[in-house]
Amino acid sequence: MSRNDLLRKGPEGDPALLYEGGDIDRLHHVVTERLAPHRLTVLNGRRPNGRFSCLHDGEVTLYELEYGTDVTVCPGELGDFYNVQLPMSGMGVVTVDGAVLPSTQSIVGPGSRVSMTWNGEAQNRILIIPGRAVTQALEVRGADSSTTAVRFSPVLDEQDPLIRSWIELVRGFNEFVASPLSHRSPLGVRHFEQLLIDGLLDAQRHCQSDALADSGSAALLPVVRRATVFCEEHVHEPVSVADIALAARTSLRSLREGFRVHLNTTPLAYLRQLRLDHAHRDLLAIADGRAEGTVTDVACRWGFTHLGRFSAVYRKSFGQSPSETLCRSC
Repeated sequence: MSRNDLLRKGPEGDPALLYEGGDIDRLHHVVTERLAPHRLTVLNGRRPNGRFSCLHDGEVTLYELEYGTDVTVCPGELGDFYNVQLPMSGMGVVTVDGAVLPSTQSIVGPGSRVSMTWNGEAQNRILIIPGRAVTQALEVRGADSSTTAVRFSPVLDEQDPLIRSWIELVRGFNEFVASPLSHRSPLGVRHFEQLLIDGLLDAQRHCQSDALADSGSAALLPVVRRATVFCEEHVHEPVSVADIALAARTSLRSLREGFRVHLNTTPLAYLRQLRLDHAHRDLLAIADGRAEGTVTDVACRWGFTHLGRFSAVYRKSFGQSPSETLCRSC
């Protein structure tokens, strides 16, 4: 059964609801399908009243889960994904690799063994991040991700201001994906997802934290290479800085920092200069009789719709106006 099939089983008017009710076997089955195989044990005779919802299904997935009774959940060793538990109510105990964590607010990744006990009032928000997404985020920063999966320190300590900010970011993401704007802006959703991944790598201690801190601006170089290649390949298209960041697999902030450090410019200024270079070559070709057209034709071809501004930036780059280039052989 696919994820979309499971989503369609929610009651009409609430497509995010995957299951609600007292059939613990059914709830166990749906959670297994969406998350991972696990052993589920009910710890008391209280009839469960469970609820499982998918708030967002994308590069990262956001769920809310409550069993409505005391349970123990034992997934065992996790597969290639990171499971972030953010309890909203109730109490529980999380054990990772045989050690009881001091907080249920936690992150567990590939290869770790985990078990959880929750009381009947527990309601958890669960963020699932694929292992490949974390690997790609590390590669963007120039880190070595070819050996083993990244291991995070399992406890998310909300006393740490960085972690507190990241958890607020997850809450903001929950509000954003529920808004009408998220349906109109899939690019915005993808950038928000990437922000969650990058923010987690920066906020939470992990096995490559020191390597990332030591890499400095060199880690931005692969980002700049991907961005400049994308600009050159799409120079004739109406490209935004968000498009460039998405193609470079990085955040807007890292993209701008990479261009500042390595090229002493901004992404959009770099793209504008590429277009000016193409316009210059086209005007030279017309002046030499190898092509036909006017200054207006060339300006519009390369996305310069305001002729006065085009003339100003062209003169700044080439020391003459477009019309002077065009008439150089007159």
